[in-house]
Amino acid sequence: MKNLQKCDQPFDSTGLDLYDARLMQKVKIPITIDPTRTAQKRLSYEGIIPMNTLTRFTESLLGKEGDVAVIIDCGTDEQGLVFIKGEAHCTVSLTCERCGDEMSLTIDSSFAYSPVKGDDSAHDEIPERYDVIEKDEHGEVNLRQLVEDELILALPLFPMHDADQCDPAKLQTSFGHIEPEPEKPNPFAILQELKKK
Repeated sequence: MKNLQKCDQPFDSTGLDLYDARLMQKVKIPITIDPTRTAQKRLSYEGIIPMNTLTRFTESLLGKEGDVAVIIDCGTDEQGLVFIKGEAHCTVSLTCERCGDEMSLTIDSSFAYSPVKGDDSAHDEIPERYDVIEKDEHGEVNLRQLVEDELILALPLFPMHDADQCDPAKLQTSFGHIEPEPEKPNPFAILQELKKK
């Protein structure tokens, strides 16, 4: 029988640096997928989309740095419909509409789609729990565009800090003296005059 050497370190500490490095690796989400094939295989994707590749989304942001964390599950539901469900999470910098300063916003978006062909008449048969997404001429769905659309929809129309976080010096809402609006004639006054005659 071999002599076992006593080890001072825990059993899983050897190669710990390499192990941690693999866990922290950022895997890029594929740009397009074939939803039918991925649904049959019940594939899931967990990774990132670099923010600088989402040009429409980053147009209204102060910076393009960082990544969007994405989780996507593909499958078939009890009705036999192919679905693409997922979540997208990121933190972005915007301009506050109230004070004009930079503000940070965390976006947490979830979505569920059922892909259809562009000329398919089945659009109306898709249950409300799914949004409809059209497959391209190759029968694929552009995941990057799907996630980008969701992030754009999640952006507030008028991003603002909470009122107590804005710089009070920048919150002056009226500039100068506002003249009172002149009185407009009542359009029904003419009718009243006609009634009197």
